Amino acid sequence: MTESPEAVQQPLDLLYSETEDDLRAAVRALLADRAGHQALLGRIETDSPYLPGLWKSLAADIGAAGLLVPEKLGGQGASHREAAVVLEELGRAVTPLPYLASAVVATETLLALVAESDAAAALLAESAAGRTVAVLAVPLPTAPGADLPSGGRVPAVADAAAADVFLVLSADGLSAVPAGEATVEPQTPLDLTRPLAAVTAPAGAGTLLAGPDAARAAVGRGLLAGAGLLASEQLGLAEWCLEETVRYTRERHQFNRPVGSFQALKHRMAQLWLDLVGARAAARAAADALATSSADAPLLVAVAQAYCSRVAVRAAEECVQLHGGIGMTWEHPAHLALKRAKADQIALGSTGRHQDTVAALADLAPPA
Repeated sequence: MTESPEAVQQPLDLLYSETEDDLRAAVRALLADRAGHQALLGRIETDSPYLPGLWKSLAADIGAAGLLVPEKLGGQGASHREAAVVLEELGRAVTPLPYLASAVVATETLLALVAESDAAAALLAESAAGRTVAVLAVPLPTAPGADLPSGGRVPAVADAAAADVFLVLSADGLSAVPAGEATVEPQTPLDLTRPLAAVTAPAGAGTLLAGPDAARAAVGRGLLAGAGLLASEQLGLAEWCLEETVRYTRERHQFNRPVGSFQALKHRMAQLWLDLVGARAAARAAADALATSSADAPLLVAVAQAYCSRVAVRAAEECVQLHGGIGMTWEHPAHLALKRAKADQIALGSTGRHQDTVAALADLAPPA
C-alpha cells in the first residue's frame, strides 16, 4: 500500500535561500555601520546597553520584527528560517536588542491567540511594525514545557528594560500589561548586552488576552520557538569567534612565524570548525522544522539547544585563550562573546534539560 502525500514528511532544507542571503547582507551591513564592537563596549558601561535608533532601523526599516507574522496581520509573511538568519547576525555582533524576546518569543505567543483575541491581534500588529516591544514575563532560564509563573514577582526577565508591554501570566490567564503599570527592578546579569530585571504586575492590571489553558499553550509555543531560534544566535556567535581567532592567529607572530601555523593550534581550530558544521546543521534543522510546523520540531529544537549551546561556549573560550593576553582585556570584544555564550547556555532551558527532552522524545535512556 502506498502512502498518501499527506503522510510523507518533507525532508529538512538546511540550505540558505537567496532571500535569506539578501536579508543577512542587509542586517550585517546595518550592524557593521551602527553596532560595531567598539560602540558596544562603550554602551555597556552606561545604564542601558541598547544603541539609540538601532531597534527602529532593524525592526521597522528592515522589517525584521514582523518576519514571523502573516501579511494579513501586518507582518512580512516570512518564517522562522528568515528570523534565524537575523539572529545569526545578532549573535555574531553580540548585539543588545530585544529581538529574541519580542520578535520571536512574544510574537509566537501572540500568534497563538489572535484567533480568539482582538486585543492580541492589535498588539501583534504594533509589534510587527516595530512600534511596540512586547516581552513575555517569564524567567530567562524557563524551558519549553517547564512550570510557568502564575503571578507575583517574576525574576530574570530578559530585555524587560526595553519593553513597552509585558505579557504576564496569572491565575486568570495571560494579560498584556503596559510597562508603566508594572514594577521593573534591574538585576545584575552575567551578559551585560542582555539586561535582566524582576517584573511585578499588579493583580488585574492590563488587558486579559486568554484564559489559563489557552495562555499556557500559547506561552509554550513561544518558548519552543525561542529555544529553537536561540540556537541560530549561538551559531552566529560561534562563527564570529572562530573567524576572529583564525584572523588573529594569522597576524600574530612568534619565532618569525604566524602562531596559527603551529600544529597544536591548527588542530584546535580545525576541531572547532567541525563542531560548527554540526551546529549549523542542528540550528538550521530546528529553524526549518519550526517554519514547516513539523511534528519533529520539539525534538529538533531540543537537539539544537543541547548541541549549539556547548559549541558556542567552547568557541568563545577558544577565542579568549588563543588571543593570549589581549583576549583577557576589557578592550577586546572576546569577553562579550564568552559572557553571551555562557548566559545563553542556560537561557530557555539548560543543556541537561534539553538532553532529557531528547531522551524522552526519542525513547532513549537519559544521560547519567
